Amino acid sequence: MKLVKLCSLALLALVLAAGALRAEDVPAHDAVKPVPRDGGWMKRHESFNQRVAEGNVDLIFIGDSITQGWEGAGKDVWAEYYGKRNAVNLGIGGDRTQHVLWRLQNGNLKNIKPKLAVLMIGTNNSGSNSSEQIADGVKAIVAQLRHDLPETKVLILAIFPRGPDANDAKRKVNEGANAIIAKLADGKTVFYQDIGPNFVDAQGNLSRDVMPDLLHLNKASYETWAKSIEPTVAKILGEK
Repeated sequence: MKLVKLCSLALLALVLAAGALRAEDVPAHDAVKPVPRDGGWMKRHESFNQRVAEGNVDLIFIGDSITQGWEGAGKDVWAEYYGKRNAVNLGIGGDRTQHVLWRLQNGNLKNIKPKLAVLMIGTNNSGSNSSEQIADGVKAIVAQLRHDLPETKVLILAIFPRGPDANDAKRKVNEGANAIIAKLADGKTVFYQDIGPNFVDAQGNLSRDVMPDLLHLNKASYETWAKSIEPTVAKILGEK
């Protein structure tokens, strides 16, 4: 037993000495550990890879079901705002930060040079991860984007409000993550915008007229989203 332990320690020492393993490379929690999902998820992921392989990509939206919803409740708004902008929707319902990270590392960004990436992710982590862990996941995604797309600007959106009011447990977790995520912006290549207040009233209450299930957007709310980020999008795309 001692011999096995000594051999293991010796091997670890050699790996460390070779620089192949650093503490910061070891995932500390699941929100930063890239993993795929099964079933239809992989089919949609592969469809993204096929689309980006066609090129002609100036704008990408990255996220979960809220982003995927641009193809549902938000399809008319998407057509109006992004239909002529070579935009690609990289949203998959149910995704957490770790799933997005895996997708980006496995083809979703291959051989493209978009001018802007709009990122909004993390709400699906709020039931099992802390604010700090969600922020770590977002940070890892931004780092991946900056590594693979060094010429692309990144617009991080604060995780949208959810639940009926400010006392909602998952909303609190997300707000804690937003406070950390905001610090990732440098105002040059990475930007941050919180459009959450545009969905709630002065007391922080979220209406089903805005998000029918208190999480997902309706058509009017996708219009709110598009209008809220339009000045930034137009500027980065070189239109204004």
